[in-house]
Amino acid sequence: MLRKVTVKQGVVQGIAAADPRITAFKGIPYAKPPVGDLRFHAPVPADKWDGVLNAYDFSPIAVQPTPYYNPDDLYCREWSVDPDQPMSEDCLYLNVWTPAKKADEKLPVYVWIYGGGWQTGFSAEMEFDGERIARRGIVVVTLNYRLNVFGFIAHPEITKENPEEPGNFGLLDQRCAMRWVKENIAAFGGDPENITIGGQSAGGGSVLHQICFGRENNLFKRAAVHSGILKNPLFQMFKTRTLEEQEKLGIEFFDFMGVKNLSEARKLDTAFIRQKWSDFGGFEKSIQYWLPFKDDKFVKGDFFDCAEKSSFEPVPMMLGQTTDEFRFPIPDTDRMLSVIKLGVWEYQKILEKRGLPSENYYYEFDVPIPGWDNPGKFHSVDLWFWFETLAKCWRPFTGVQYDVARQMCNYLCNFIKNGNPNGIDYEENKLPQWDLFGTKTPNKMIFDTRCHQSLDNETIL
Repeated sequence: MLRKVTVKQGVVQGIAAADPRITAFKGIPYAKPPVGDLRFHAPVPADKWDGVLNAYDFSPIAVQPTPYYNPDDLYCREWSVDPDQPMSEDCLYLNVWTPAKKADEKLPVYVWIYGGGWQTGFSAEMEFDGERIARRGIVVVTLNYRLNVFGFIAHPEITKENPEEPGNFGLLDQRCAMRWVKENIAAFGGDPENITIGGQSAGGGSVLHQICFGRENNLFKRAAVHSGILKNPLFQMFKTRTLEEQEKLGIEFFDFMGVKNLSEARKLDTAFIRQKWSDFGGFEKSIQYWLPFKDDKFVKGDFFDCAEKSSFEPVPMMLGQTTDEFRFPIPDTDRMLSVIKLGVWEYQKILEKRGLPSENYYYEFDVPIPGWDNPGKFHSVDLWFWFETLAKCWRPFTGVQYDVARQMCNYLCNFIKNGNPNGIDYEENKLPQWDLFGTKTPNKMIFDTRCHQSLDNETIL
């Protein structure tokens, strides 16, 4: 097995995964620690190191609320379960799972971006174990990026210091990691010309931002966007601010922390900033304040505006939602609106209107989810299925869930390999057909107690 590799920064030693045919490399730095003068600054590529880096353990997670801070919270129970998880501003690391025996195998690559509202989340979450996907002949990469005020603050002094990268540091972290993958993944047996990026929720939204910014020297060929393409005509869920507006929020937060300038802010203890973030309003306020904003450098508008521009380059996409998430009552009717479904339709209409290539595969997740809490098909539950990591979950999943998860992972892996989810499963049985989505032929794959295709005939606003 390929246990030791040489990347541009130095030599990395991996460790056998639970399946010894897979090697896991955990905690590889892709950027310098964003501390000191690099706090509230765009990422800077990692330095070289001497000797061998033993990549045996996950790195600290980005600064955020302590995992399992509320055992009554569904998401704390589901996977954010370790209150002793190390946490640090020094968090810009990635992980690789590879089935390669040697470096020249040119296997397809999957780069995963976690969600959490750009406020929480980390690559060490147990559902993101890349082993099951790697078993199917894919090199899997998961990455950390900065969150909340650490990842999405702006301030006039920050802009003056680095006007070309004045903010959206969390998105820039992702991009820095993607560049690292492009440069180094061949050492792990991956093909740098066959990279798929994927993400869920804010991770899916991040993928859309990466698509809008552009493929940049073929950093990726296709994308998976789970529960991340939202279009809500009823109300604005997340305000998209300008750089100037975001800078004013940064001034407000600096004043709240009692600092007069950027230099003083960079000298503060991490724990102090984290506590001030909590005192300022915590997650509830942060998810309205510290988000991707329109800096006219990396983020130039929302995804749908971006898709209307002549410079937009679409890529094949797998996208969809669970049946119970992001649904809102339509005024004066008895109907509910899925803002993700509406987003899928809106994007498809733009592509067809502009005559752009349309290679999108749409799905709906409706698998019955067991458990004493009767959770329904809640936002994010499908992550256990895409990564086929159900055995790590406390829920009493049975054969039907495991069967559907195996098929979902097969579809995803086929898509990662060649942009088409169709093909065969582990036992070389043909998977149920999944056709492209279009406004005239709105095919969707339904995952419930089996995998089957249908037409999406629900009336769209």
